[in-house]
Amino acid sequence: MKKILVANRGEIALRVMRTAKEMGIKTVAVYSEADRGALHVRYADEAVCIGPPPSSQSYLLMDKIIDEANRLNADAIHPGYGFLSENPVFADKVKAAGITFIGPTGDAMRTMGSKIGAKQAVEKFNVPMVPGTKEALRDINEGKKIASNIGYPVLIKASAGGGGKGMRVVNKEEEFEEQIKLAQGEAKSAFGDDAVFIEKYVGSPRHIEIQILGDNFGNIVYLFERECSIQRRHQKLVEEAPSSCLTPEIRKAMGEAAVNVAKACNYTGAGTVEFLVDEQLNFYFLEMNTRLQVEHPVTEQIVGLDLVKEQIRVAKGEALGYTQNDLKINGHAMELRICAEDPLNNFLPDIGRLNTYKTPQGYGIRVDDSFEEGMEIPIHYDPMIAKLITFGSTREEAINRMLRAIDDYQITGIQTTLSFGKYVMQHPAFLSGNFDTKFIEKHFNPESLVPSYSHNAQAALAAGVLFNNNTATDVKDSNQPSTNSSRWIQQRKTY
Repeated sequence: MKKILVANRGEIALRVMRTAKEMGIKTVAVYSEADRGALHVRYADEAVCIGPPPSSQSYLLMDKIIDEANRLNADAIHPGYGFLSENPVFADKVKAAGITFIGPTGDAMRTMGSKIGAKQAVEKFNVPMVPGTKEALRDINEGKKIASNIGYPVLIKASAGGGGKGMRVVNKEEEFEEQIKLAQGEAKSAFGDDAVFIEKYVGSPRHIEIQILGDNFGNIVYLFERECSIQRRHQKLVEEAPSSCLTPEIRKAMGEAAVNVAKACNYTGAGTVEFLVDEQLNFYFLEMNTRLQVEHPVTEQIVGLDLVKEQIRVAKGEALGYTQNDLKINGHAMELRICAEDPLNNFLPDIGRLNTYKTPQGYGIRVDDSFEEGMEIPIHYDPMIAKLITFGSTREEAINRMLRAIDDYQITGIQTTLSFGKYVMQHPAFLSGNFDTKFIEKHFNPESLVPSYSHNAQAALAAGVLFNNNTATDVKDSNQPSTNSSRWIQQRKTY
């Protein structure tokens, strides 16, 4: 493998390219007109514009991307995450074009891409699942009977869903008909498929996922877990590895269950099996993500493996070269997603220019980003600016290092989730490990962030921060949402 085209943008494109460079492999960047000056474009050995800013006219153009890969003699395509990374048609087309797809097969994606299909596939391997239907629900009256047997509350979920779309909680039978119609409508609009199913609603679960790796020789290992329970709108903001709540016995059981899920679809490469964990630490299969995850760095920190390198090695036909017994947890890692969002305003996206952008430094700190000072945050894509990762010998050390790194991270011109990250790291529920996916609903108090917002604004002004036009008009009121927020929410990709 001599050249990889990276079919993505931003920090994940840079992440893949850096590992490829270390392996002596050249890279090709693709970019939209909005990303002409992006860092991944400058970093790659070659770059090609594939269309206008909207992803539907650029990063989602399968045939265009494959044509450019062939034209530039790329041996392989790495899809990153989001966009085409879990599209089985794309994986099939890449293979048909004689190019190596760095990821699982299209068939594996198809099996796990349908929540109903995934449940049916893993059932044969005795993987614990939340009680519910095994097939798409078509008859409302039959659905009411099933819900009654399971016991309210129940959760209606889109089979092809993600990001909380097509998902409705039903607390009593009188609500069932209305909620299922709403879920089907959302699912049809978002995914072109109105198939839904029913599960027992687990009210305050933890969201814990297991990283797996498989090669083409039937070897599959698990790289332990990531705790991903701090979320807004069913999307993660804080992740850590390992989880603070698992015992060694439960960790082993979850890992072995994840391996069985991978076996159910003959999985190769890097993938993630997601579980819900209740208050009694019972765990239930949720879904499998057939790609690299945004939060993969925390796993890399505790196991000492470069997951992108492992993906490339598997795609080249190499065996893993290690067994489960060779893998150990070393230390603790935290990750904060730094998004251009305003925590004071329900985490609505915020756009503008990075008037100040300085990243933290020092031992145990890693920043995966794709921005420089002075760059604009584009409205067309996900608002994540960077991932801030810290590592320590203990959870306490990783948290303390994260607090220091947050304080050292300097961003002005937009609002970000940095202040929310600091709130989480200092909250007693998080420090004790006694939290779940309802953390924001139960514990978050936006008003407590106001003093730090005011302090940052005053500090920026005191430092004489002047921007391109040398006026103060770019300094935003922290309580004012962007006028383009609703447009961004409609367009953004979620991972």
